[in-house]
Amino acid sequence: MDATPRPARLAVGVISAGRVGSVLGAALTRAGHVVSSVSAVSRESLRRAEELLPDVPVAPPPEVAASADLVLLAVPDDELAGLVRGLVATGSLRAGQIVVHTSGAQGIGVLEPARAVGALCVALHPVMTFTGRSEDVERMTACSVGVTAADGDDAAWNVGEALVVEMAAEPVRIPETARPLYHAALAHGANHLITLVADCADLLRSAGIGDAERMLGPLLSAALDNVLRHGDRALTGPVARGDAGTVAKHLRVLASEAPDTLDPYRVLARRTADRAEAAGLLKPDPAADVRTTLEDR
Repeated sequence: MDATPRPARLAVGVISAGRVGSVLGAALTRAGHVVSSVSAVSRESLRRAEELLPDVPVAPPPEVAASADLVLLAVPDDELAGLVRGLVATGSLRAGQIVVHTSGAQGIGVLEPARAVGALCVALHPVMTFTGRSEDVERMTACSVGVTAADGDDAAWNVGEALVVEMAAEPVRIPETARPLYHAALAHGANHLITLVADCADLLRSAGIGDAERMLGPLLSAALDNVLRHGDRALTGPVARGDAGTVAKHLRVLASEAPDTLDPYRVLARRTADRAEAAGLLKPDPAADVRTTLEDR
C-alpha cells in the first residue's frame, strides 16, 4: 500500500492561468482538490482558465491568495520575488497556508517572505514543456516534478511530494544548492533541442525537401530513445566514425548555403568528438583528424 501522506482536500488559488498554472490547477482538481479562484489578465490566459478551469472565478492575485489553502504561483521567473513580497505586504498570505511556486530557475529562497509569516513553502517544477491545453494534464502522468523545500522542513518536503503523487507524477527531491545546475541541464536539453531540430528542418527545406518534419520525426525519435537508453553508445554519424572527409564536405556546404548554422555545427561536432573518444567509440588519431578539420577555415 502507498504510505505517502495525502494533503486534505484543499482550496487552491492559481496565480496565474498561464500554460503551467492552468494545467496544474486542472491536475489538482482531478486529484480531488477545488480551485477556488484564478488570476488571469491576457486574452490567452482567460481562454485557458475557461477551458481548463471552467466556472472558476477570476480575481486579482491578492484575493486569489487570501481565499486559498494552497496558493500556486505560476508566474514568470522575474516576477516571482516581487509577487511574493506584494502578497505578504497586503496580508494575502498567512500562517498555515501552503505556498507553491513552479519556477525551475528559482529555489525555495524566493518564498522566504511567505515562510516568515508561517506559510509552508515548496517549489514544484514539472519537468515537461507545456502547451496550456488539456492534453498536458494527461502528460503530467509521465513526467517528473522537481521538489525543493527548506533544509530540515520535513513537513514541506512531504507535502510537496504528496501533491506531486496526487497529480500522478513522480516527485524527485532537488536540494536548494543543486537547483541552478538542475535547471541549466534541463534548459540545455529541452530548449536547445528545439533550436537544433528547427535548424535541421530549415536546412532540409533549403535542400528542397517539402515535408522536413515528417522526414526528421522517425530519425530524431529513434536518436532520442537510443541516447536515453544507451548514453554515448548511441552515437553514430561521421564524427563518431572519424570520417573527417564527410565533415569537411558538411563545413563547405554550410559555409556556402547556411552560414548561420556553421558555427553551431562546429561546436556540436567538437563536443561529439570529445564524447565519442571518451566513450571509446573513436580512436585518438581519427579524433584528432576530425578536430583539425573542424578548426580549418
